[in-house]
Amino acid sequence: MGPVEAILASGAKVGVFFQPTNRIKEVKSLSQLNKYFWKYKYRLLLGVAFVAINNYFGAEAKLYVGKGTDYVADLIKHGGSFSSTANKELLFFGFLVIGLVLLQGVFMFLMRQMIIVMSRLIEYDSKNEIFNQYQLLDQSFFKRNNTGDLMNRISEDVSRVRMYTGPAMMYIANTLGSFFFTIPYMFNINIRLTLIILSPMPLVVISIWYVSSLINRRSTEVQRQLSGISTFAQETFSGIRVMKAYAREEKINEQFGEQTQKYRSLFLRLVKTEGAFQPLVLLLVGMSNILAIYFGGMAYIHGEIKPGEIITLLMFINGLIWPIASLGWVTSLVQRAAASQERINQFLHTKPDIKGGPLHPDMLHGQISFKNVSLTYPDSGIKALKHISFEVATGKSLAIVGRTGSGKSTIAALITRLYDSTEGEVLLDGKPIQDYSLESLRGSIGYVPQEVFLFSDTIANNILFVKDMISSSDREEMISAAKAAAIHDGIMEFPDGYETMLGERGITLSGGQKQRISMARAFVKEPKVLIFDDCLSAVDTETEELILQNLEEIMKDKTTVIISHRISSVKNCDHILVLEDGSVAEEGNHDTLLKLNGIYAGMHRQQLLENELKE
Repeated sequence: MGPVEAILASGAKVGVFFQPTNRIKEVKSLSQLNKYFWKYKYRLLLGVAFVAINNYFGAEAKLYVGKGTDYVADLIKHGGSFSSTANKELLFFGFLVIGLVLLQGVFMFLMRQMIIVMSRLIEYDSKNEIFNQYQLLDQSFFKRNNTGDLMNRISEDVSRVRMYTGPAMMYIANTLGSFFFTIPYMFNINIRLTLIILSPMPLVVISIWYVSSLINRRSTEVQRQLSGISTFAQETFSGIRVMKAYAREEKINEQFGEQTQKYRSLFLRLVKTEGAFQPLVLLLVGMSNILAIYFGGMAYIHGEIKPGEIITLLMFINGLIWPIASLGWVTSLVQRAAASQERINQFLHTKPDIKGGPLHPDMLHGQISFKNVSLTYPDSGIKALKHISFEVATGKSLAIVGRTGSGKSTIAALITRLYDSTEGEVLLDGKPIQDYSLESLRGSIGYVPQEVFLFSDTIANNILFVKDMISSSDREEMISAAKAAAIHDGIMEFPDGYETMLGERGITLSGGQKQRISMARAFVKEPKVLIFDDCLSAVDTETEELILQNLEEIMKDKTTVIISHRISSVKNCDHILVLEDGSVAEEGNHDTLLKLNGIYAGMHRQQLLENELKE
């Protein structure tokens, strides 16, 4: 596919037009790719060598076409006949040209194999590098960036960069090779005529640059609108239950129609611009051909040039057209790639706020201490905890209760080091939690979050998510964990049992089922520390009671932190913290707190009344 066809075929995916003041900075961002060019240097060097050989054979083929034409012209001019000797000469020229063209095709194939395959390898490495970087970054990073943007950088942006490392590099090398092997041959034939023929070329380059820039600007608008349509559709599908519950189908259809109508208008404007591109190039190419034929003909009349040389010049100039035409396309590729790489670099150069320490213990005992701990969330500036102090001995249980927004889940986030405290210190087994490697720390904790996330996979794979290799003994542990979470019987009611495929985010399950599968996932891990962050909120009272009975066995020799708004879930814990506005308002065991007749006792009475009303 030629560069013009490629631009036309790319449609809305043609990239972004950038202001000149930003271009130098953006192009510098491509230096990030130098490590990949060095890694695949042999492929790149071979690709460039094949470009040169391809252009050499192409130039030689054109020369021999001209020589063959002159041979025939001389025979006709001198009244010679096409004897067997002449036929042999012509066959020689014919087979030589065919052979040179075939060799040109072979090396063109090898050129693409080297450079385009190299670009695919770089794309593979780049996506892995970005994905690995995503996993290293902490939770605050993902709160600052939306999922769509993260996905776009690892998909669309990397694809644009690949167009630079592959097609753009190949066309740049091919253009340089074409000029290197063509211009000297043309000057060798006739310098004056060559200069005349090449005179429209600056106009070709300027025109292609201008039209390419115009296409890029309009394509950006189309791409932006297309992204808006995709986002609108995604949100509609994700919130289909809400939409139907409020009977908003007609209004949503109307809004979607407005979005698509705007996209249609922008896209038609882009198509009109693209429609003018190829005719403009062909017009300017035609001017060079007309100049070659007219001035070449005049030179032939005056005996300054042979007919075969005119044909050779015409072939050379037409051979230069697409390399010249590709300059505008290549420029836009480089611009788009530079902007995309700049966006990628923003993530690659981001350093995680949470870093692991040097300690890699094989086993953590699970003693947890908070000493005058405060936390202000870096993104929102909200002070979630204020001078919290408590201690949980190894194998003991701690409950944390309080109203919504009192800071309960923040304590779980600090223990798992999703955040670090802004004041005070968190200790694990008597050592600052920052001294432990993140792998050792989180590998010793079984965390059941408030917002359950299940993968679009089988129930078995969701429960055994923490296992690298799944054996028959692991499946036995899975069933035991599911029974402990009171979900085994529910799973067996599905036709495929544990091999039942779940929908996106486990949408095929109820809220309570998802919570219990998440609990089973934590149990299978067999951690030293268990953290339950309001994970029984969607479970009925009877099932809750069964799970709590099972927990008594599971919690043996494990340090357990239970966060809940239900008194029934925490009443048997060794120690209970009552949080109010980020501070400890009350603490003690269940009986002690009831005697205080404070916040905890009030919550207890309210929930008893609610249960009586339900009955």
